[in-house]
Amino acid sequence: MLRKMGEAVARVARKVNETVESGSDTLDLAECKLVSFPIGIYKILRNVSDQIHLITLANNELKSLTSKFMTTFSQLRELRLEGNYLYRLPNEVSSLQHLQAIDLSRNQFQDFPEQLTNLPKLETINLEENEIVDVPVEKLAAMPALRVINLRLNPLSAEVRVIAPPLIKFDMLMSPEDARAPPL
Repeated sequence: MLRKMGEAVARVARKVNETVESGSDTLDLAECKLVSFPIGIYKILRNVSDQIHLITLANNELKSLTSKFMTTFSQLRELRLEGNYLYRLPNEVSSLQHLQAIDLSRNQFQDFPEQLTNLPKLETINLEENEIVDVPVEKLAAMPALRVINLRLNPLSAEVRVIAPPLIKFDMLMSPEDARAPPL
């Protein structure tokens, strides 16, 4: 077990170093078995955090992200968090004023993360396969850049299904009323 843990830590370190050394605008820590964002990475990336525009933390075991994560990577354009155990976002997600796309699919959201409605450049929200029942349709309708929101495989209320279509100017992807996620 310690060997596997050591391999996972080495993999994260290697990926972070690749980002720093190459001057890349992407940090890919997908499938690294992370339960939280490693604190040491903030120090390593402090001189390049403004240059990072895409972070992928997909398919880890994250239960939350800290406010420090959101404020450190304030220049993000895309954030991929699919396949974790997230159920909420910190309020500081509102500091991501350049964010254009966020993928929160296959997490554990029961409530729509309303902080996202305050992001002026957000074009794409993917919340597929969560447990969301209600959606702030009016707030979403007021988002200037929103083009697509994916809510497939969520137990959306009948009210959302009826009220949303005439109010929105973007694509709202929903499953048929009785569709559920396939068993794993």
